Amino acid sequence: MTPVFTSWSQGAWAALDILLVAVLVYQVLVMIRGTRAAPMLAGLVVLGTIFYLARMGELTTLNWVVSRVLPYVVFALIVVFQSEIRHLLADLGRRLSFLGGTSAESDSYDDIVLAANLFSQHQTGALIVIERRIGLRTHIESGVPLDARLSYDLLATIFRPSAPLHDGAVIVQKDRIAAAACFLPLSMNPLLSTQLGTRHRAGIGITEETDAIAVIVSEETGAISLALGGAIERDLTVEQLRERLGSELRRYMAPVTLPTPIAQNGEEESSADADLPETASPRSTHSGADSEVRP
Repeated sequence: MTPVFTSWSQGAWAALDILLVAVLVYQVLVMIRGTRAAPMLAGLVVLGTIFYLARMGELTTLNWVVSRVLPYVVFALIVVFQSEIRHLLADLGRRLSFLGGTSAESDSYDDIVLAANLFSQHQTGALIVIERRIGLRTHIESGVPLDARLSYDLLATIFRPSAPLHDGAVIVQKDRIAAAACFLPLSMNPLLSTQLGTRHRAGIGITEETDAIAVIVSEETGAISLALGGAIERDLTVEQLRERLGSELRRYMAPVTLPTPIAQNGEEESSADADLPETASPRSTHSGADSEVRP
């Protein structure tokens, strides 16, 4: 009885060991798929094969080189794959602390709503793409990599008309800005309104090819639009944008206090309960003045 139980226990542990190794290998392959690390990994496999043949054969000189270089290979791998390792550890940490991570990501997406409100009032063109299940690495590599924490201030800086990264799209991965000034495919749908410019067509185009969400602010009118699944919802209020993002991203986004405009010519606000900025017409603000502050 005891030998049978011991044999079964050892088999279970061996199966668990194989399963964990398989999951680890799978996660590594998923992590490097579609990145520059894939051909680098193939090169490492070739080098590993050469090292193995050197060990097995009588290649004395090559075997000596391998014995001297091998102790430093681990450090070389850390340097070469530092970006992928950092992303893997960050993703693992977010999964282990998913309760706190959801709140942090919700706060980050609130920053998108706040930034859209700012751009709308100042009639600043902006295109923000939120990645979901389908990766956008090809489009990320077409822009300027940032890998920075998503924040209201960073978005306001990127889309400042005088900023070098103003043209193009910002791509958001979870709670981080992956890249700015990215090139996106334009929608060729003939049914789209002729009033839609390049920025709107780019936002629709990326949602036609992927499941991403695009937040678009018109430079001409300051209108906020949301593109999803090849369709576009135009003239959204800030509150509607928050609700739509919350529903599509399947998370509760608590209402936040929006920035209020500073009174012009030294005039003070008539009441502390003044209307929120999204209820005012974008044309009523002076686009050349920095008339908003963050709460």
